[in-house]
Amino acid sequence: MGILQFLEQENKSLIPEQFLAMDRKEMEARVLEIRDHLGDRLFLPVHHYQKDEIVQFADTTGDSLQLAQVSASNKKAEYIVFCGVHFMAETADILTGDNQKVYLPDMRAGCSMADMADIFQTERAWEKLQELFGDTILPLTYVNSTAAIKAFVGKNGGATVTSSNAHSMIKWAFEQKEKILFLPDQHLGRNTAFDIGIPLEKMAVWDPIQNELVFDGTIEEIKVILWKGHCSVHEKFTVQNIQFVREKYPNMKIIVHPECSREVVELSDYNGSTKYIIDTIAKSEPGTEWAIGTEMNLVNRLIQKHEDKHILSLNPHMCPCLTMNRIDLPHLLWNLESIVGGQPINQITVDEETSKFAILALNRMLQR
Repeated sequence: MGILQFLEQENKSLIPEQFLAMDRKEMEARVLEIRDHLGDRLFLPVHHYQKDEIVQFADTTGDSLQLAQVSASNKKAEYIVFCGVHFMAETADILTGDNQKVYLPDMRAGCSMADMADIFQTERAWEKLQELFGDTILPLTYVNSTAAIKAFVGKNGGATVTSSNAHSMIKWAFEQKEKILFLPDQHLGRNTAFDIGIPLEKMAVWDPIQNELVFDGTIEEIKVILWKGHCSVHEKFTVQNIQFVREKYPNMKIIVHPECSREVVELSDYNGSTKYIIDTIAKSEPGTEWAIGTEMNLVNRLIQKHEDKHILSLNPHMCPCLTMNRIDLPHLLWNLESIVGGQPINQITVDEETSKFAILALNRMLQR
């Protein structure tokens, strides 16, 4: 992002002082009043990682793609105020109809992982990789990526993946080409490829800053090229965290998200998507003990919901996802007031060309 774009985005995010001066009960009452006024014309999809002050107003909660799909199916909704991060709102805009507008309460709510693979770096990498390997690579991107990256993948014959279907999608990719390029999260790519039988020595990492391929084995044996990106939340869980839990709570099961490092996933008892974690905890027996390696807002919510179980965060010093937490009650109310006032702010729009190829990537996954 250039400095002018950054300044423009910051200016758009300067919330009027009046919203910061309101107390919580006053804001909550006004949000409810606006919801009643707009009725079915308003839809509030809320990501699992949001704070409770936002979750309380959710029409539905879920993961990013699920929320975009539900938004698209809700044809009555003219105003979709997406309580997540920027790439999620982009996906919602791509999938929703022309009569539906998508808004993000705070334009600063981004995703550090998605930002680790911009389209200029990706196109430069693709050119270099084509020189090295020829037409043998299929690109895959985690849905936690920008619309531009999804479009790039779609244009080049690839598809999107989620943490729930990554195994089947990587198997599918190997039916198409000899090698895959996995964007933007190296940990999900590495963990999934390893699970389906690809040894670590056949994986390489593309460093977009140095513009080079990093690997330990021989270049001829490389099957998986992992983009050097990561989730700033899930990378904070460590082997030391696991060792501490094993020593202090010998009966405790450890469940983590596959965005965690290979070492952490390998030492855990279970790993899987956010939905998998939620469902596993819900189905577990009363009295069971769990250390969860995922975002703190969600972990705290699971602790409150399942008081019959002993649940803690795998890393008790973990902070919530900072960019996700930019969505707060004042920004939500500001966005809703702008809609009822007839001058909506923070609309998320994806151009037609990008949407066309991004939908290709999404459909290749959804049709599997």
